[in-house]
Amino acid sequence: MIQHIDLRVSLETADDPELIRLAVIRKAHLPSEDVVDVKVVRRSIDARSRPPQVQLRCAVFLREVPEPEPAILAEFKQVDEAPEILIIGAGPAGYFAALECLAAGYKPVLFDRGKDAQDRRRDLRAIQQFGEVDPDSNYCFGEGGAGTYSDGKLYTRSVKRGKMERVLRLLVEHGAHPDIPVDAHPHIGSNKLPQVVMNIRETIRHFGGEIHFSSKVSDLIIRDAAIQGIRLEDGREWMGRAVLLATGHSARDIFHMLNRLGIPIEFKPYALGVRIEHPQPLIDEIQYGQRNRHELLPASSYGLTCQVDGRGVFSFCMCPGGLVVPTATSPVKSLSTECRCRVGTARLQMRVL
Repeated sequence: MIQHIDLRVSLETADDPELIRLAVIRKAHLPSEDVVDVKVVRRSIDARSRPPQVQLRCAVFLREVPEPEPAILAEFKQVDEAPEILIIGAGPAGYFAALECLAAGYKPVLFDRGKDAQDRRRDLRAIQQFGEVDPDSNYCFGEGGAGTYSDGKLYTRSVKRGKMERVLRLLVEHGAHPDIPVDAHPHIGSNKLPQVVMNIRETIRHFGGEIHFSSKVSDLIIRDAAIQGIRLEDGREWMGRAVLLATGHSARDIFHMLNRLGIPIEFKPYALGVRIEHPQPLIDEIQYGQRNRHELLPASSYGLTCQVDGRGVFSFCMCPGGLVVPTATSPVKSLSTECRCRVGTARLQMRVL
């Protein structure tokens, strides 16, 4: 039998599985010998109390051994000879679309104008140090898209669009920390993201999918009022069962192409970002009551939201430390290369709709 118990415990208790087990036994008045295992399924920081505490939801296994959850990768099929789905863009949307193709028995064939994650690093260095922008390989274009070299926070307001747990589990199966499905504010980390992205690439190829880097799509092949395939900038053509665009908002040439072909394009509101910086110890003191943060506490964060003249104003994300990077996608005569390290500074990105 599985029972769920909610706990509010100290930082030290939340960091020790045996102390969590004892806390569950005490709160639920359970016989110790009946508790076979305790798994934390949800964790968040309660900063309202002083000192801060941790809110846990635990799955308690009574008189039964928990069976390991089957890997999502076990669902994937070998698709070498399956119908091909052409995916334009090898960013997060393109890669996860490819994984869904594998689960459904279709062969994903991805095309990305940029380079793989390893080769992109040379182009990023050229941007930072010399102000030289490769229009097809930069912070926005290339394997993993703009997310590959971000700080790795996982955040969405679209919680009703599907099961986010599946996405998190797939990231774990490709190298992300196993705690991300548990934490209220999951974070992969910029040091792990490139390898996670490359592991997803190897999964796609292992099951028979294809990924073509430095392959820029210049046109769609339309026959009998239906999209049948794509044409690359080098003249190659590729036909498929379906074409999926996962190019991101920076691929302006794709929007021009769609407009030229008479394909309807829907306008959506855009967000204007304003950068605000605070010393991280100040935010820690406000949120935790600790200017020198406890070693078991993550860097504190906060969010703001309000309405101004009928428009939503909200904070998009907070990033403690890190780099400020130029994300140009086209060469310019003068490109600032000030990429100053902001260690110890909390940065708040504001978005105005």
